[in-house]
Amino acid sequence: MDYRVGQIGRVFTVRMDHGEDLLESLKTLAAKENIQAATFVLLGAIESGNLVIGPKKNERPPNKMWTSFEEAHEIVGVGNLFREKGEPIVHLHAGLGRAEDGRIGCVRKDNQVFMVIEAFVFELTGFEAERVWDDIEGYAPITFKK
Repeated sequence: MDYRVGQIGRVFTVRMDHGEDLLESLKTLAAKENIQAATFVLLGAIESGNLVIGPKKNERPPNKMWTSFEEAHEIVGVGNLFREKGEPIVHLHAGLGRAEDGRIGCVRKDNQVFMVIEAFVFELTGFEAERVWDDIEGYAPITFKK
């Protein structure tokens, strides 16, 4: 385990509208506002999307299992945002539902907002961290700078 103590900096209340890409909207906010680190919660609805729903086997790096959908689902999610090679990277886990169809996973690519998603983004300050790719793990974990 490794950790740093920081503070909450600016707080952003964000509305993403119908048809906007969820992840790209969060990345755009981070770039425009020069957010280096943040955590966020969101709720609303998503029209279509792609989720990683786990590894096929318990091995590293993981061979991801994907699911996608093309009909509107309610969404509630929590995530974080850190930079990797200077670019904002969003890590979002969410629960999605439509009637009896419930899904939980890591929201990845091509996720379009249905009607509206509201996000509350809390900037994290007082420490420096970035995502650094790890070939063994198969992803870029948060790495703290000294």
